[in-house]
Order: sequence, then C-alpha cells, then structure tokens
Amino acid sequence: MGNTSKKLAAKCTLLTRDEQKYVAATFRAASKNSEKIREEELIVSGKVDPVSLEKFWSPQIDPRLAQYLSNYLFGSGADKLTTVDFNRFAELYVYNVRGTIEERLTVTYNCLGMDFNEDVELPFQLLKEYCESIAATYMKIVKSSTSKRVKTWLDKGFRVDAGHVQALGEAIAATAGGDPDSPPHHCTSSQLSKWLQTNILFKQLEELVFVNLYGINKRGGDESPSPLPPAPVTLLPAPDGLDAMPDYPAFIDLSHIAWINSQLPQKYQHKWRFLFSSHIHGESWSTMAGRIQEQGPSVLIIEDNNGYIFGGFATASWSFSPNWTGVDDSFLFTCAPKMRMYPATNYNDHYQYMNHHTKTLPNGMIMGGQLEFGGIWVPAEPFGEGSSAESCSTYKGYKRLSKEPHFHIRSIEVWGVGDKPSVDKDMPNPVTEKNSVLNAHEPERNFLHLIGKPVYSEDLPDVQSS
Repeated sequence: MGNTSKKLAAKCTLLTRDEQKYVAATFRAASKNSEKIREEELIVSGKVDPVSLEKFWSPQIDPRLAQYLSNYLFGSGADKLTTVDFNRFAELYVYNVRGTIEERLTVTYNCLGMDFNEDVELPFQLLKEYCESIAATYMKIVKSSTSKRVKTWLDKGFRVDAGHVQALGEAIAATAGGDPDSPPHHCTSSQLSKWLQTNILFKQLEELVFVNLYGINKRGGDESPSPLPPAPVTLLPAPDGLDAMPDYPAFIDLSHIAWINSQLPQKYQHKWRFLFSSHIHGESWSTMAGRIQEQGPSVLIIEDNNGYIFGGFATASWSFSPNWTGVDDSFLFTCAPKMRMYPATNYNDHYQYMNHHTKTLPNGMIMGGQLEFGGIWVPAEPFGEGSSAESCSTYKGYKRLSKEPHFHIRSIEVWGVGDKPSVDKDMPNPVTEKNSVLNAHEPERNFLHLIGKPVYSEDLPDVQSS
C-alpha cells in the first residue's frame, strides 16, 4: 500500500487496522489516487457512470443502489457536495456493517434523499425499493462469485430471476409495518428502529453487500467474503448430492434458497442435502418416503399446478408414526408469488406427521393443522395430489399456501438440512414388542392414542409362548 493509502487510512478512526488497507485501496480506485472523490467521477447526468465504477463496483451493484449510495455521499438539492473525503466514504461502510440503529437509520434516510429525525416518516414504497436494490446487488455478487458452492447451484440450473429477487426485497421490507400483507403507506422511526433490530436477513444482506463493494477480506475458496470479525452467516448453503445429477430440473430460484435458508436455525444453514425430487425419482410415495426417512431436519418444497411455490421446515426426522412429531422451530413458508414465513404458535404441537398402510389413520404427509386438514397435506394415494387448509392454528399468521385449496403437484422435493444425523447402532431391538399379542390390534391402539383414550393393557407385560 502506497503512502497515499497510509495517509488516508490514518485519518479514519472508524476502521480497524485490517479494514483500513482494503477501504483505502477501494477509495484510491474511485478517486484516481486523489484525497477526494469528485461527483463527476461517480455520476454522469444523474446516472452511474459504469466506466468510472468498473474498477470496484460495476457490475456488482444494482443501478438503484449506486444512486442511493451517491445520495448519501454527495447529498442532493442545494446542499449537494461536489466531492467527498475518505472519512465520509469509510463511514458509509462502517455504518452499514456494524453501525448503531440510529446510524443505520440515518444512512437509510439519507440514501433515500431524506434527513433523519424521529418525527420524519419514511414512505414504505421507498423502503421497499431500497430493500430490493440491496437484494439485487447481493444476487449480482453471487452470480459473479467464484465460490464452489455458488458455481454448483448455478451449474445445476438454479437461476436468479429478477422477479424473484424483487419478491425477496419486498418480503424483507414487508415486516417493517407489522402485518406483512397490509404494509403501511409510511413507516415511523420507531417502526423502522424495531425492524432494523429484528430483521436478521436484511442485516446479513447489508453486511455481505458492503463487504464486497468495499473489497474487505477478499479471498478465494468456498466461503463468501466477510467482514473482520465477525463473519456473517453464509446465505446460500453448500449443496450436497447434486453432483451426481447431470440434468437437474430446478424449479426454485437462488432467491428462494436464500429466503428459506435464512429462516432456518443457524446450525442447519451451512448445508442442504438433496434427498428427493419427483422429476428425478418419479412420482412415487414409497420412493419419497424411503429416501427422506431418518435424515434429520429437512425442508419440503412444493410447486402446485398454478405455479405457487411453498413448503415447510420439519425439525424431526420423517418416520412412519401414528403421532405428531417435531418441535416449535418448525415453520411453513411461501416462495411464490410472495415470500412469507409462518412460525409456530405453540397452540398445538401438530408440526409433522407421516404414516402409511394404516386403516384407521390418514396415510400421507401432513404439516400443521389437523389430520387430513393440514397446512400441507400430501396423501399417499393418489400421489401427486395435495391440499392446503384455509386456516391452521399451528402456525402464526397462516394463510392458505396454494392458490386453490386442493391442488395438483407439479414438483415436489425434499432437502435434508445441516449434517446427516448419525445412526445409533446400539439401540435395543424391541423383540418383545414384535411378539406381543397386542400388535394384532396395533391400528386400533394407535387410533386410541391419537384421540387421547387410555390403553390399559399397555402396562401389562407381554405374554409370549413358551
């Protein structure tokens, strides 16, 4: 790093020593080795000049975000500056990556051409467009990445569709007003403050975007570039099991994967394990059930015949049982036409159910709600049909996931998330249960369990023939 960079870095106390060299190098590229960046070097006739920005931002930045950042750096109207110094340039990075809530609010307001104070409300439409520009820039960074995990997703046909990226930005902004499906016309500073504190996905996107734009800690390998320290959670998981699929018929988008993955408990976000696809393994209930059992937590994703994409996060391994399983980390979600997440209410524990070959209980897969009236209900026969109930008390804010209550499944796939659980080979084999005379009436006993009736004979020892 030259003397100019050292002098610049010494002027900014906001940056860590490790960050100073990266931000100074980026500033030098933009300012052409000057101590200030002129407006005309970044903006030409109100538009971003791609030639001037080519060295460090283009093509990684969405044009809208480039304009927003220029609004922050230079201002607007009569008070617009013609140049900015290194401190102002570094400030934009620091406030977005690790700023206080007030600093992040100030950046957001200034980027959108407004001065921040507690009495000024922000139009929701502007907030939505700002979030969309952050999401679009992140996806541009993803597409230009040399990361092995990103390349695997892209090579297998997972696309980055502009409409889905826009939906991701809308979903992030939608939580600012309380009810995602009824956003306010304007957001108060208190609403925005709470939103910035609770919206983890937006914080992660901001960090990843500004870390990349400012060239912090760039390195090769499989991990996304990250600030120093701490490193943010990688939004795209490592795909496991796709290498053996020469022609994978992807129906979801990388924006969908980032959306779903960000909602998972952090310990499962690093890897998705491919388990089942109806396009690859066929429309067979028995095949799907066999491939997804005892695989640990998983994500079920369905596309209906109207193009709606939705699913659920199952916290327990799928297995045949007359009982509901899972815990309250479980949730349902939609990806298209909108991205929404429905967390557990704790009203009941009807998180997941799967059964087959029983006479008295439903045969199929259910997530939430009641038997045969679930948030997601996929019957074993006929496989390829499904339904989504109008209401589901298991999940908060729930709205029907599919376009129609009953639907035909166009695509269905299941991914294990996190590492595959180890199988305990030392588990005892219940031989006495196999030989019990009571097993002759097992379906009836299961039904009594389900409706809460006692089975008094269960406490008696099994009588085995000598």
